[in-house]
Amino acid sequence: MQIHLSPRHMPLTAAIHAYVAEKIGHLEDQADNIIAAHVVLLHDEIKTRSYTVKVHLAMPGPDVYAEDAENDLYAAIDKVIYKLHQLLRKRKTRLVEHKKHLVQKAAERRKRG
Repeated sequence: MQIHLSPRHMPLTAAIHAYVAEKIGHLEDQADNIIAAHVVLLHDEIKTRSYTVKVHLAMPGPDVYAEDAENDLYAAIDKVIYKLHQLLRKRKTRLVEHKKHLVQKAAERRKRG
């Protein structure tokens, strides 16, 4: 999986890069079909929540996107990763349920015909 980091109005340190790469890597355990991740780190001193993290996961089918804003950059990263974890779990459940539904419909057709 490719990870693209785009810092806006802030320097990208090695610690931030390693932290984001580690957290995004954990998402790969849940969904092995992630092609790429684009992470945008925004810093805005005017707003009350000064750090915003936006993550876009490129996947087969619909892509997954999450965003969060916090006063602490690491807290914002953690929250957006949690949101992505929930979205990926929901996506996987939908796919499994859809496959089960198709199998049930096929079994009913075989019984009838």
